[in-house]
Amino acid sequence: MVQPTKHFRKREQILAYLKDTTSHPSAEMVYAKLKPEIPDLSLGTVYRNLSLFKQQGVIASIGAVNGVERFDYNTDPHVHFICNECNRVLDMHTVEVPAALLDTAAKASGGQVNTCQLTFTGLCRECAIKQEKGGETA
Repeated sequence: MVQPTKHFRKREQILAYLKDTTSHPSAEMVYAKLKPEIPDLSLGTVYRNLSLFKQQGVIASIGAVNGVERFDYNTDPHVHFICNECNRVLDMHTVEVPAALLDTAAKASGGQVNTCQLTFTGLCRECAIKQEKGGETA
């Protein structure tokens, strides 16, 4: 049996981490999490693989959060909430992307809409509680 190359193993570990997390990590977050397990991992390798996965449609970019691109293994249309204070990204499973919105966007663009990213921003529960108590937020 042929053993996968180190390059392929790193790619598999990066993808496995993305699949197992709901934190919507940045490249730097992926690197920090996997570096202890993969001592010869470089940040460049993480960036290249994330770019490849995104190009292949295996992962999605949810855009920049506080200037840093974040990624999601779930490529199905779904809704996100981004905390303006702690930069946490949460999936909002109970909020659906309205089909009518996709139809409206297709008509307005005169083209075909393949996917939609609907994102709400504000304060997450923890940051809102801290703010209500007059304490500092994360």
